[in-house]
Amino acid sequence: MRRFCVAAFSAALLVCCSSPSRKDIPVYLDPSRSVEERVQDALPRLSTEEKVAMTHAQSKFSSPGVPRLGIPEVWCTDGPHGIRPEVLWDEWDQAGWTNDSCTAFPALSCLAATWDREMALLFGRGIGEEARYRKKDILLGPGVNICRTPLNGRNFEYMGEDPFLAGAMVTPYVQGVQENGVAACVKHFAVNNQETRRTATNSVVDDRTLYEIYLPAFRSAVQDGGAWAIMGSYNLYNGEFNCHNKRLLLDILKGEWSFDGVVVSDWGGARDDDQAITNGLDMEYGTWTNGLRGAPSDSYNNYHLARPYLERIRDGRVGTKELDDKAARILRLIFRTSMSAVPHYGSFNSPEHYDAARRIAAAGTVLLKNDGGLLPLNVPKGGRLLLVGENAVKKMVVGGGSSNLKTRYEITPLDALREALPDAQVVWERGYVGDTGSSYNKVDTGQDLSDPRSPEKLLSDALAAAKDADAVVFIGGLNKSANQDNEGTDRLDIRLPYGQDGLIEALAAEVPDLIVVNISGSPVAMPWEKSVKAIVQGWYGGSESGRALADVLTGAVNPSGRLPFTFPASLEDGPLKSERQYPGIKPEGEKWWQEYYDEGVFVGYRWYSSKGIPVQFPFGHGLSYTSFDYASASLSKKQIKAAGSYSVSDSALGREAVGATVRIANSGGRDGAEVVQLYVSAPSGGVERPVKELRGFEKVFVPAGQSRDVAISLPLRSFTRFDEASHSWVVDPGTYNVLVGSSSEDIRCSLSLEIK
Repeated sequence: MRRFCVAAFSAALLVCCSSPSRKDIPVYLDPSRSVEERVQDALPRLSTEEKVAMTHAQSKFSSPGVPRLGIPEVWCTDGPHGIRPEVLWDEWDQAGWTNDSCTAFPALSCLAATWDREMALLFGRGIGEEARYRKKDILLGPGVNICRTPLNGRNFEYMGEDPFLAGAMVTPYVQGVQENGVAACVKHFAVNNQETRRTATNSVVDDRTLYEIYLPAFRSAVQDGGAWAIMGSYNLYNGEFNCHNKRLLLDILKGEWSFDGVVVSDWGGARDDDQAITNGLDMEYGTWTNGLRGAPSDSYNNYHLARPYLERIRDGRVGTKELDDKAARILRLIFRTSMSAVPHYGSFNSPEHYDAARRIAAAGTVLLKNDGGLLPLNVPKGGRLLLVGENAVKKMVVGGGSSNLKTRYEITPLDALREALPDAQVVWERGYVGDTGSSYNKVDTGQDLSDPRSPEKLLSDALAAAKDADAVVFIGGLNKSANQDNEGTDRLDIRLPYGQDGLIEALAAEVPDLIVVNISGSPVAMPWEKSVKAIVQGWYGGSESGRALADVLTGAVNPSGRLPFTFPASLEDGPLKSERQYPGIKPEGEKWWQEYYDEGVFVGYRWYSSKGIPVQFPFGHGLSYTSFDYASASLSKKQIKAAGSYSVSDSALGREAVGATVRIANSGGRDGAEVVQLYVSAPSGGVERPVKELRGFEKVFVPAGQSRDVAISLPLRSFTRFDEASHSWVVDPGTYNVLVGSSSEDIRCSLSLEIK
């Protein structure tokens, strides 16, 4: 009722008063006034105690408003791909509501794999509508931390290894969420790229690497998407915890980027009274009632921005300048969300949301290999399709950490394929036993996955079942248990767990046309790749995950997903070569673990292509059931005058410098979509730079036998590097190559541009 009471009160004032009397309405309650007018009117009405109260939590997911003035509380919710079930006031366990089962959207690694801005907008709008219906003001997502290592347990919650891709996808997501009067809280700011010792590790990274790799997606969310909230990260940078890090929050976020929203701590991420006050944190929340530790139930008053803050103000140790800034930002958030001039109502579990989840999951599914056109499936009427693997039946929405969801239903691949192929016999053999757990924070899938068979018996049963099958599909991969795709732990290796590699090899020896579906949120090694005919990369697809996968396998949807990160052949091939780089070392005398980003800007495909290291499947890779030809590529200019130094906030960096155009022809027999990718290769000599860097992309639908012209803008920023000495963006003179292709390694044509 809290939100509707405020809205009703404001509406009653406006209805009951004649037009000339509107001047009697307090400005902050008048929705016809601008947000800034309302903030400036409300701020002096607040007492110091009320301002301090607004800056810290009062429960697991809420902070106080100002009841005296009709200003409501602020309510947050996880997570990036669904609205978390209601939890107890002081605990993570669900509260036992019966009307909080959400639509589970795909994980963000799947969204990134769509390479489709329209899908990102659809995703943001859908989840924003669900958050608004549930009366949430801040959605704690999306995440845009870069996939620095495939071992990071939260890669599935992020948008891949490339800052341009992540920035392009986060922008419409943020805009879609905020259309509903819900703040998108982009996380985790910044250089937070592992779960191992995440609360005790200092990221040591140079400025060039910081600005070129780890900040751009956040900058896009703030400056292009207009994000209203940012969440700090657990780790340290420059020796300060990131939830109150002066360099990140004051100098860069609120200074260089002019961010006018709120900085929210990760739960328990604030660690110091004075830094929490002075270094840019606005709202403090906790994992238990007192940061990272259990404590008495009144301990919200002991938060760094609670009683300790008031005491410092009262005895003169700090002034109220920072407090007024924090309170103004929180008021601005409230007037943009629950007290917005535009009413928002949202919707929940609608057919449109389930349809969107299915479309996004299918659009992100990546066809990695398809020798001989084995896919789509061709099972004869009355034929037998065998599915092998635990992930054919395991529900994946529950678990994984803060992204844990409770959904009305979750369609498994087995159920979906039976639904899609009613004239065939679709049977299942387990093949291996992985994670038999079915609950997380008292949310339960209702599945019993126990199995008494030995590994040898499971294998022999699967091989026996495969002998008379018309088609065999292995559906395995990772899950959301510890040391897999899971918050709080990193993976131990990139090999598949539970002996799946051996099982796949054994199946491939018996089944020449074996199809493998890997379901994961991060890269895995595939040592059996040459032994199988077809490979599909699936993801945690949410409520409609099984149907989306079935759509692609049966050909109802022509696959168009592309990898948002590299699939290396082995972990050893990657850029992280020492314990110093990952997971970090603790030198004598240091209080915190130190993690050195010695690889610099050479992350993901930047590393593999620059070093000439072959990979299993490259960044941007993905096949289709049709084929596309590239022709008539051109640039709008072959020469520009742009070399020089530009300030970090120079608006010229965002203006178009040159346009690229290419004609895409669908030369196959099916309608389909191609992702045209533009990479820029800088002149050789001078500062070492990657061989190529993604600087543009466009997903285009082309009917069979037709062609489309695709135009992609390259702003001046596309040709820059960051110079630490001058703290500026630099455009070096020389000849740049603009590479047009279907992946980072499948370049179809090259164009040159001279920059003077």
